[in-house]
Amino acid sequence: MENIYYLLLFCLFCWYFVYLRQVSEAAKRHIHRYCKDGGLQFISLARRSSRLKFTKKHGPCIYSIFDFDFSGDGESNNQGCLTLYGLKLEKIDLPAYRVS
Repeated sequence: MENIYYLLLFCLFCWYFVYLRQVSEAAKRHIHRYCKDGGLQFISLARRSSRLKFTKKHGPCIYSIFDFDFSGDGESNNQGCLTLYGLKLEKIDLPAYRVS
């Protein structure tokens, strides 16, 4: 009987790993679209944190925060923050940046 619990735990771990990859790909799609629409140059994307969160609006979901680097003028480097609830974009925070 305990073997089924180990199998369930292993399957849960595998599902979480695959789901985090989907979240990363969704974040990349969102930030590429945002940079393209805003005329920004996308540089890099990195996950800061992911955790399970319960909210009245979204229910139980994976709350993820990503840091991304971008450039407004092609020479400088700025860092913004992207927040996702599940695979859906919650908000994008950008600092003031220089445009050419």
